[in-house]
Amino acid sequence: MNSIDPPLLGLSQRLPPSNTQAEQALLGALLANNKAYERVSEFLSHEHFADPVHGRIFQAIARRCEAGQIADPVTLRGEFEHSGILDEVGGTAYLAQLLSAMVGIINAGDYGRLIRDAWLRRQLIDIGEVVVNRAFGAEPELDGAMQIEAAEQTLFNLATQGGAEGKGVTFKEALAAAIENASKAFQNQGSVSGLDTGLRDLNKRTGGMHPSDLIILAGRPGMGKTALVTKIAFGAAKALLANARIDNPNAMAKGCVAIFSLEMSADQLATRLLAEEARVSADKIRRGEISARDFDNFVKVSREISDIPLIIDDTPAITLSALRTRCRRLQRTNGLGLVIVDYLQLMRPAAGTKPESRVLEISQITQGLKAIAKELAVPVIALSQLSRAVESRDDKRPQLSDLRESGSIEQDADMVMFIYRDEYYLQQKEPKIVAFEREDKYQEAMEKWKADMQNVYQKAELILAKQRHGPTGKIDLFFEGEFTRFADLDTVHE
Repeated sequence: MNSIDPPLLGLSQRLPPSNTQAEQALLGALLANNKAYERVSEFLSHEHFADPVHGRIFQAIARRCEAGQIADPVTLRGEFEHSGILDEVGGTAYLAQLLSAMVGIINAGDYGRLIRDAWLRRQLIDIGEVVVNRAFGAEPELDGAMQIEAAEQTLFNLATQGGAEGKGVTFKEALAAAIENASKAFQNQGSVSGLDTGLRDLNKRTGGMHPSDLIILAGRPGMGKTALVTKIAFGAAKALLANARIDNPNAMAKGCVAIFSLEMSADQLATRLLAEEARVSADKIRRGEISARDFDNFVKVSREISDIPLIIDDTPAITLSALRTRCRRLQRTNGLGLVIVDYLQLMRPAAGTKPESRVLEISQITQGLKAIAKELAVPVIALSQLSRAVESRDDKRPQLSDLRESGSIEQDADMVMFIYRDEYYLQQKEPKIVAFEREDKYQEAMEKWKADMQNVYQKAELILAKQRHGPTGKIDLFFEGEFTRFADLDTVHE
């Protein structure tokens, strides 16, 4: 039996939804009283009209109203005559007929919503037709998973760009929210008003992590970005669990921390967390070079922290639309307290989009992450690589200009943090005896190098390069390389 491609499916059996009477009634109301335009201007455009003639008339009315001019049958007739399209819009007779179909100004908003709703339904039909045709093989380059992501992205675009109306917040409502936040901060004096980072000094400087914030944590390879963000994730998850168990010691957390690990697998990340908590070297665990006592401690700690609300998704090269969908699902099923992406440059933009450059691609990703933070009202931390320009400077402390393929990273971020360890670079400068003609000079250089190493041993700097709602500056941290563990500098032995 010969195989043939199935024909592309259409939905022509039924007429797409439209509401001609509502369109005529609204246009009549607008022509009779231009103040009716204020009731629909925010959410309605000429593209929403099913009848293109009505769309052109609405566009002309909108243009005149926006310019502060009168829009009625007389002025529109003159405009359409000048443009040579009077006959195309039905002539003077049709403009007069629209007046007879008018509704009161008070009903204009309702009729406008009916028109937009019919447009949304037509868009959904178009999207559905594209989804069906793709599934039948209209675009063979898209596999099933890519088709799902493309459909999700199209629906998201429709929801955000053409969906619900925007709604302003009164100053009274904004003040109430501000007072509530201030009250929470006052009641938690000595603690944090946002989500706990697990690092006391960082909490003091930032007040914790706040809803809707996009936080960028950047550094060169080897600085410990993943170790630090894991520490923050673990601290936040423990805080969520502790808050849930204030009244009930057996309660489960009302939210979770989601880690999207694009570089490390879930078990590698879990091993790193266990190594830090059990104080057992992750490298030794991986090679099996641990004692029975260490292993017992390892198992004991794993039981103690098993209830920590951490979700690890190690899907490689995840797209923005897939990440958004999974975050929404977690918000709905588990509650969501924090989202972490490790790391930014390994993500892909939404399926079906092809940015012109890598910089534009990264810009789309950071804008998308900021949109997720705002939509779900959770902080989002994204790790980022730094450019090699850092290595060419004598002072290798990162700057905002070092953000790799920066695009809008700095612009979209509410906070930018850099992790820097002098010890990493100083280790590479250990004196070599072959570089010295005399042994005493070598010994002198070696003693100085050892003294310098002692000063920076197990120390790290967290540089707050940008903080939209607070001061910038530097925070000193303790770093234990064996356990890839960060901590506050004066709590090393706690």
